[in-house]
Amino acid sequence: MNKLVPMNSLGSENQRVLSGMRPTGRMHLGHLHGVLKNWLKLQHEYECFFFVADWHALTTNYEQSRDIEASMWEMLVDWLAVGVDPGRARIFIQSQIPEHAELHLLLSMVTPLGWLERVPTYKEQLEQITEKDLATYGFLGYPVLQAADILMYKAGWVPVGEDQVPHVELTREIARRFNFMFGREPGFESKVEAAIKKLGKRNAKLYRELRKQYQEQGDQAALQTARALIAGNQNLPLGDRDRLLGSLEGTGRTILAEPQPLLTEAARMPGLDGRKMSKSYGNTIGLRDDPEEIEQKLRTMPTDPARARRSDPGNPEKCPVWEFHKIYSDQKTRDWVWKGCTTAGIGCLECKQPVIESVLKELKPIRERAAEIEANSDMLRNVVSQGCDAAREVAHDTMDEVRQAMGLKYR
Repeated sequence: MNKLVPMNSLGSENQRVLSGMRPTGRMHLGHLHGVLKNWLKLQHEYECFFFVADWHALTTNYEQSRDIEASMWEMLVDWLAVGVDPGRARIFIQSQIPEHAELHLLLSMVTPLGWLERVPTYKEQLEQITEKDLATYGFLGYPVLQAADILMYKAGWVPVGEDQVPHVELTREIARRFNFMFGREPGFESKVEAAIKKLGKRNAKLYRELRKQYQEQGDQAALQTARALIAGNQNLPLGDRDRLLGSLEGTGRTILAEPQPLLTEAARMPGLDGRKMSKSYGNTIGLRDDPEEIEQKLRTMPTDPARARRSDPGNPEKCPVWEFHKIYSDQKTRDWVWKGCTTAGIGCLECKQPVIESVLKELKPIRERAAEIEANSDMLRNVVSQGCDAAREVAHDTMDEVRQAMGLKYR
């Protein structure tokens, strides 16, 4: 696996970043702290493409396709209200760039089935999401669509959490395989076969076995052994060594750039019940919830069960409110909370008050900006239209190159 690069360790050169979100409707604090705040940083340092992944929504919610449009516009309002700047980032809708579907189709022709079946989230979601029929080609193949999204814009960086790194790694493997198959020198295959024969009968057989294990199963040990086999043969000309390595690793002329996972500094936003904030758990605070509703949610959220009475001392580490303090309170306030809770010096409502004030303060300008955007729907649609035009221009150039490399650009 490639080295993971923290966002704050990257250089300042202009590099392209691509990220998208499924249209889930109005955003909540989990989205704000987990994704959107990172986008706000990235848009000032890199060339950013942020898109609505509406086709991806169909992979698990294909029976509710008519709900996607309303959810999409609600989500876009929140993006702009938070501060995603269309002057710095291209904001577009996946399905409005049909080249995504074409590249997905072409990549699916060369992606081994075994690669998709070993994606960690595939089996996990099949087991966890039992109320839906996910035995569809779209669900199995969604990592290829995700790869097409990334490779279309030749993104150098894809901001993800650690659980999504395997998807970026698969994208790299697909790009490498595509470049190997369609970016090679004339007569490459025959030259590789001639180089393999120079290894000797036994090593030639071993090389082919190792290459198959790596390319079909992603076996890193097989890759290292094959590299050592090539390096250890001192009688091979340099050109033949490069060809054997290229055939092994799938390298050639770079048509589709291999992206790198960009580990983002995302705070884990807890839900009102201590679990991850999620609409499916009903434990969220929406970015545009009414102030009275937010205050009521926070005032009634559960605390340490040990504090049955005001005089009972508690343990902040067992209280969901403490997780909110980690995000919203300064050190002085956290020290006050810790001491007051463990000594029963303050009550739970007193403990919650600084969090209530901080959350309301943060969301007030977002709510006001969202109201302005909703009142000017033409502006929102113009932003998306311009973003789609910019994305379509890049996609057109990429597909022109892909078609030419595959011999599909007919004259």
